[in-house]
Amino acid sequence: MNQARYLTLLTYLLILTTSGCTSSDAPISLDSVGIQAALASIEPSAIEYHMSVLSDDSLQGRAPGTPGYESAALYAQAEFQRMGLQPAGVNGTWRQDVPLRHSTVVEEESRFSVWTPVGTQNMTYDEDFYLAADPVREKAEIELAEVVFVGFGVSAPDLGYDDYTEADVDGKVVMYLNGAPSFLPSNERAYYSSGATKTSEAISRGAIGTMTFWAPDDPRLRWNVNAARSKRGAYAWLDPSGQPNRGHDQIRGSASLNQSAAEALFQGAYVSLEDAIASAQAGTPQSVLLATRVSISTTTIHSNVESWNVLAKLEGSDPKLKNEYVSYVAHADHFGVGVNFTGDSIYNGAHDNASGSSIVLEIARAFKSLPEPPSRSVLFMIVTAEEWGLLGSDYFVHNPTVSQSGLVANFSLDMPFLFHPLRDIVPYGAEHSSMGESVAQAAAHMGIAIGPDPIPEQVLFIRSDHYSFIQQGIPALFIKSGFETGDQRDGGEINTAFRQESYHTPFDDMSQAFDFGAGADHARVNFLTGYVIAQEENRPTWNAGDFFGGLFAGS
Repeated sequence: MNQARYLTLLTYLLILTTSGCTSSDAPISLDSVGIQAALASIEPSAIEYHMSVLSDDSLQGRAPGTPGYESAALYAQAEFQRMGLQPAGVNGTWRQDVPLRHSTVVEEESRFSVWTPVGTQNMTYDEDFYLAADPVREKAEIELAEVVFVGFGVSAPDLGYDDYTEADVDGKVVMYLNGAPSFLPSNERAYYSSGATKTSEAISRGAIGTMTFWAPDDPRLRWNVNAARSKRGAYAWLDPSGQPNRGHDQIRGSASLNQSAAEALFQGAYVSLEDAIASAQAGTPQSVLLATRVSISTTTIHSNVESWNVLAKLEGSDPKLKNEYVSYVAHADHFGVGVNFTGDSIYNGAHDNASGSSIVLEIARAFKSLPEPPSRSVLFMIVTAEEWGLLGSDYFVHNPTVSQSGLVANFSLDMPFLFHPLRDIVPYGAEHSSMGESVAQAAAHMGIAIGPDPIPEQVLFIRSDHYSFIQQGIPALFIKSGFETGDQRDGGEINTAFRQESYHTPFDDMSQAFDFGAGADHARVNFLTGYVIAQEENRPTWNAGDFFGGLFAGS
């Protein structure tokens, strides 16, 4: 028995004995001729072809509401139709319209300044700061507000950490570091790193504005890339009354700060910026009322954008269980045409996320090739506006085209990492629900090892469309590649290089050294895991006492 398969079987047994689940389902067989044929139907060349089409320059980066996005969506729809799947959109169609509001900061009419006892410093846009567009107002003002530095801006008393214990932020602007304490478990750390979680906490405590910044050694700090991205604005989906799903009247300004602006705000404080960062990184909660004050003026312009999700289904074979759905989701959108990098301004998004969309298409093909559909129905989703806050998937879970109670499990395919063979996987979410048993069985069948999160600082658990389902209490998995390469290459170094040099830039195109065989294996392990769940008598359940089950299971 090879070492990877041995480690996977050990992991499988550990999950079965420690998950806290009470599933009475007998293991689903994965050895049938039909399953083997379905696995064989997934071909690397097909994934390469889909990716080439979806990331072609002619699609101009697939931004929501553009002809390029429409072309990508129509391509996915045509593929689903060609397979013989059924439409699962609104009124028997393949689509679900997602009305969006696009909000963009008018930089020349916006400002950020820091008051000190010896004078006021006017900060420079892009160099020192950039502002978040306000989705609910055209003009928002904060004038000479007090500032409280609240560490990471995290309140997690049940996990032994609370930056707000001694903080009075009512009527003030809070300033915090990106991320969350490193001692927190990986996925809990991701939850508390979320900007939405931090903003919600600040609102609940009366804050009127937020400012966030990165520690100098934060691997997610790419100031020029982040500032360039901010120029594309922000999106929110609109409810039937035209109200955006995000934004709050109480928050009158939100800024991202470069080191220069953070240093300006810490002038005269009784603790230095360096020491404050060091304390946060050491896991010490803190709140500091700064000696400076801040003024923020944000002018925003709004426009409405029409985009849409593509939805297809394979109806289940069991008369009762066919009303329950195992769902697969990938986003087709990317950043369109933006800031020019060395002569190229098209953000092709080959890896992010033409790869995931292509894999969902091949998973659908594998399911459709089965001699008989699984007991449960399977839903395939190509969604919009993930890059702008998981909006297409969030709109779907708030406005499902199938029964909300019938959504039993979700898989997200998003930039699974296709730069070396798939030797091991990191199934984000496996430790939270009975889906962990299913992915362990699938990985064992394929001889693929299962490992822990190698990059918890990237907070991946909250960064793709599966998280929209989790927030509605639906167990989900986000399966990514681990760092084992099977040769002398260091998978961690390859991952870091991609994230630093190509991620969210025009360099993410088809010229990269993709391993399309790894893409096929990603499709296979996701297909097998979903097949097990679709065949089991009992729907997936949250593990007893699980953090996310406790937060969202009643949603």
